[in-house]
Amino acid sequence: MTIFLTVVPAALLAWLIGRRLGRARLANWARDRFDPAEYGLVPRDRLDARRAGPAIPLRQYQEMQAIADAAWEGDWRPAAAYLEAAGQDWDERWTRLELLQEIARSEDAWLVDWRAARPKDSDAATLHAQHLLHQAWEIRGTGDANEVPAERMARFGELLTAAMAAAREASEPAPGDPGPWVVMITAARGLRYSPEQFRALWEGLVERAPHHYAGHWQALQYWCAEWSGSDRLMLEFAERAVRSAPAGSPLAGMYLHALYELTTRSPRSAVPSSRKAGNLLADVARSLDQVPADDERLPPLRHLLAHLLGRAGRYDAALEQFRLLGPWCGAEPWIREKDPVAAFDLARGIAAKKAGPARPGTSP
Repeated sequence: MTIFLTVVPAALLAWLIGRRLGRARLANWARDRFDPAEYGLVPRDRLDARRAGPAIPLRQYQEMQAIADAAWEGDWRPAAAYLEAAGQDWDERWTRLELLQEIARSEDAWLVDWRAARPKDSDAATLHAQHLLHQAWEIRGTGDANEVPAERMARFGELLTAAMAAAREASEPAPGDPGPWVVMITAARGLRYSPEQFRALWEGLVERAPHHYAGHWQALQYWCAEWSGSDRLMLEFAERAVRSAPAGSPLAGMYLHALYELTTRSPRSAVPSSRKAGNLLADVARSLDQVPADDERLPPLRHLLAHLLGRAGRYDAALEQFRLLGPWCGAEPWIREKDPVAAFDLARGIAAKKAGPARPGTSP
């Protein structure tokens, strides 16, 4: 039997040990000597891991609850009116569609009644297609394909095929609505469409809504290495999203999702440190500053941005994101840890230490 011995060069070993000790010293400083108030950050005892950002306004919550209650009692008309009220704000319309899909997960008899009463209604047909899509992924689960039993994978494929057909049908009465096309590109990923097939669907979506946030997120998943793309194709797609993001849109956040995908798949992966990557992160930060403060997609993106800026060594910029986030820490990446509050506090403490002396006059 041959025994292979790996000899680690002394210089490399010393560097590894030094780096580990350096992080330990940083962690000790952040735990014992870091005063958040000196850096314009909220105190530790106010940190809140229940959500990523502020709660939605009470009136909005009450409206959503009333729609759910009406649907579960058999009245689909408030749900139909809720979708129609979004008009051609396609991102908002999709957000409302996702809410209705969640309501249908518990009880979908109201959706069946809606489709029976209005067989040519594109909203009802799109919701039906989206409902099939979610059912498919629930059956498949989140594991690797080789970990999923064959019968579940077969059912997954059947439901995706049905969702694709339902989405195509939904697109006919409302040819300008991008919603059915979001369903199609999502189903295409699970059905392993070729890049050429996928691009045809993608062109159909962007023709109708070139900056659709959920559509871009689903396309990003298609182009990642886990599905039908590669790290290079995923990053190229995300970089195009940054360059094309209009003012007020969170679309530039696709780049954050792409980088986070790389670091979570391989935890030791470093965030790209090139000037180009750093400039892109700065572009994302500037773009997010233009997004309305009440956009519910904004806080989770700021959490990713703070994390990735820290990983990239841009501590001043990371610290600014932590200031903007305030007390909220119930988001990725912190919720992956046993204690999200401690993980969030450590990250902002390291950013503060690395950023240098506290700025005079800062306050939480």
